[in-house]
Amino acid sequence: MKKVLIISFLSILFFSSCEFKNENSSTIIKDTTKVSQSEYLVSGALWYQTSAEAKAMYHQSFNLAKLMLDKNLKESKSDKPKAIITDIDETILNNSPSNVRLIKTGKLYSRESWTKWVNAGIAEALPGAVDFCNYAKDAGVTMIYLSNRRVQSLDITMKNMTNEGFPFVNKENYFLKSTTSDKTARRDSVLANYDVILYMGDNLCDFSEDFDHRKDNFGGNVVEENKEMFGSKFIVFPNPMYGVWERAAYNDTWKTPDSQKDSLRKAALKDNY
Repeated sequence: MKKVLIISFLSILFFSSCEFKNENSSTIIKDTTKVSQSEYLVSGALWYQTSAEAKAMYHQSFNLAKLMLDKNLKESKSDKPKAIITDIDETILNNSPSNVRLIKTGKLYSRESWTKWVNAGIAEALPGAVDFCNYAKDAGVTMIYLSNRRVQSLDITMKNMTNEGFPFVNKENYFLKSTTSDKTARRDSVLANYDVILYMGDNLCDFSEDFDHRKDNFGGNVVEENKEMFGSKFIVFPNPMYGVWERAAYNDTWKTPDSQKDSLRKAALKDNY
């Protein structure tokens, strides 16, 4: 009888140990193996969509933009008509639902998924964006929409922005991507006809391709060299979801294999303990 009790007791311990081990194993699997490659997007998208801070930063940026519009307009000595060059995505239109879809499907960015989102034509205006663009219109300043959306998306982009209440929704006000993401030539074509008193964007390359160079301190040195431009001629908007800043962590190239990106993101982080 004692042998039976001992065997039963040992069996309980064994199976309890197995269950505990299995629970630990399943937790490990859940936290690593089964986590999709797009899981790293969660915090950025959550902050962007739900934080009051994100909304406040947009209002703050557009309030500052109004002040600088008035100041730069008054101080301009050029006879050319005045204009503001603005990016579209994550500057005046909110595309965060496209990132949420990537998270829910466990996929990474692709041209196909982005095009599908753009063609839906349902991006919403960001806080303060429509008000600011109409403020510029009332001040006699033209809004120029310079974006790396593809030219094939022009009509649906115009329809989307019309529905959101933006002014200057005319083909001549749009400079979309045809062959290159480099915006220099398109900016120069605007500057040939306008006195650009303000630039707005969520990516520093919306202001100058000089900011595309991120190998030196992730681009921080170039920012320091141009620090007097921020808040005066350049208005930056928050975007923790994507951008050239991310490429900088991938050895400054988008060609880095997806399998290596997680370790490179973590390697770029500083731990000063």
